Amino acid sequence: MFTNNFDPVAIQIFSLEIRWYSLAYIAGILIGWTLGKKIFISDTNLKEKFDDFITYIILGIIVGGRLGYVLFYNLGYYLNNFFDIFKIWQGGMSFHGGLIGVIIVAIWYSKKNNQKTFDYLDIVSLVAPIGIFFGRIANFINSELYGVETNIPWAVKFVQIDNLYRHPSQLYEAFFEGLVLFLILIYFRNKGYLKISGFISGLFLILYSIFRFVIEFFRVPDEQLGYLFFNLTMGQIISILFLLIGVYLLVNRYEIKKEL
Repeated sequence: MFTNNFDPVAIQIFSLEIRWYSLAYIAGILIGWTLGKKIFISDTNLKEKFDDFITYIILGIIVGGRLGYVLFYNLGYYLNNFFDIFKIWQGGMSFHGGLIGVIIVAIWYSKKNNQKTFDYLDIVSLVAPIGIFFGRIANFINSELYGVETNIPWAVKFVQIDNLYRHPSQLYEAFFEGLVLFLILIYFRNKGYLKISGFISGLFLILYSIFRFVIEFFRVPDEQLGYLFFNLTMGQIISILFLLIGVYLLVNRYEIKKEL
């Protein structure tokens, strides 16, 4: 068993605090951008546009992630405290919201440049698990999104929360939604499936949703929501919706492949 007493502040210079969560965002974006542009993109025109695209992706992640949290997880509070929506430093981001933000940006940017939306989304899907990995590690360091109580040998005591031993659900997510998902997507990319527009995006949605749905059973639900329909969490309900979208995309792409 392990005791988590990490300081969420990585670096402090006088009153300036740089938190692990911020560094996780930066690391995920930089590594994702480097791999996407230098390794995964072969089209010269797409490669030239990718730097500009990443700028908008960052906005999509931040704005979408924040609005997703507001709408999906804590709408009642923010209706009564509207200006707190802008206090991102207080925490409160939604992965699914960030994903929606990225999709909207990709649709807009691709139409603006007369390119296929999935040319961008497939690359983003390939590198997204890297950001997820670092983000979940930061969640672990911050003692947030922790798991339910357990007595398993690898249980973790989050002393900033209580003195109970819990599932390190953040590490489960880092491993499956980050590392495992990345390796699976890379396998299919190496098999040539990146040439089938939308296949990698659909596969990402399916696998991420499955991993997230299962791991949510080991994670404490958001206090203000608790368990919802059929004793599921909000994260599980949204994951089901994205799973269905992913299945549709994959079936649709498979039909296209058969016609080629």
